[in-house]
Amino acid sequence: MDFFRDLPIPINFKFLLGLSFILLSFGSIAQEKDSIKQESVLKEKPIKHTSKGFVFTTADEKFELQLASRLQFRFAVPDDQDPITFNDFNNQDVKLFKINRARLKVGGHAYQPWLKYYFEYELGQSILLDFRFMVEKFPWLKFKAGQWKVEFTRERFISSGSQQLVDRSLLNRFFTVDRQQGLSIYGNLDGGGAANFNYWLGAFTGTGRGSRFNDDSKLMYFGRFQWNLLGREVPFSGGDLTISEKPAALIAIAGITNTSPYTRFSSSGGGNLAGFEGTNDGQYTIKQYNIETAFIYKGFSWASEFHRKNIVDNYEDSGSTTLGGVYFTAGYFPNQVVDFWPKPLEVAMRFAVIRPDMSISQNKQRELALAFNWFLWDI
Repeated sequence: MDFFRDLPIPINFKFLLGLSFILLSFGSIAQEKDSIKQESVLKEKPIKHTSKGFVFTTADEKFELQLASRLQFRFAVPDDQDPITFNDFNNQDVKLFKINRARLKVGGHAYQPWLKYYFEYELGQSILLDFRFMVEKFPWLKFKAGQWKVEFTRERFISSGSQQLVDRSLLNRFFTVDRQQGLSIYGNLDGGGAANFNYWLGAFTGTGRGSRFNDDSKLMYFGRFQWNLLGREVPFSGGDLTISEKPAALIAIAGITNTSPYTRFSSSGGGNLAGFEGTNDGQYTIKQYNIETAFIYKGFSWASEFHRKNIVDNYEDSGSTTLGGVYFTAGYFPNQVVDFWPKPLEVAMRFAVIRPDMSISQNKQRELALAFNWFLWDI
């Protein structure tokens, strides 16, 4: 304080000036420590970019935010839709360019790494696709609540950004239950080797994406049991982009029961198949099941689904209608055996058959698709 004793100013100003000097010194030290701490945090936990988008994580890893977006441009000729009825063949001279998908995705965890959240918004149509909260502390017992694509069919559950062909098969329109709102428990039971199983059990409102009502007192009930017979799970994605060094295979069976005004679902919500025009509360009782297989190994991928769906019209004395369908999809990266073949180029094929009414033997729709996929990344 000798410096202040020689100044020609009152003692109270000397004291305040001295105190300010001390506080500024401490503030400078604190700022320097904060700066060092922030630099340490940035070095330890930098902002990174992964398959989930830009990822922001706190130093203690208790909070994480993932931001991602996805655009899908599309040019189609001579038409943009699969022909479902004979009338669809009358409009086969259309050229179309459009933004097929424009998605904003936000996910991460809060307070604990096993308390997760996710939502996905379609910007082009202004609709909320997914909004869910997950508790995933134990691999064998997990919980989920909100709105999401039910894991009933592998083909539909796989994201459009990960599917193997440009469009899903003919079966998707008839058999998917798409997005629903409700609760689910699920997990992986790993007993070692071939004793590896996944399960999903859920209860939903049963009236589709974005619905804010239930037409009756009944819920949609869903179950799926999956055997990972080679001890490893097959990812929910099309193809084998990682060129798996170890094989993975699954056999799964899934079932749904529901009563509602609808006989089909999509991203738009509930709707009806041709021949089921009524929309009364609780008009249709639906029971359906699906048997799946999938396999990946060294660039080769395989998937199949076998469907049956029974619809009972509770307002019409017309008995019941049973629908059936099956598809097979296979893909391969020929570079694994042919050196001159470009490494990122995959060849894939799909064959599908749908029978909208099993009682009419000649009532069939068939699909044969061939795809060449060139992947710019991940290969």
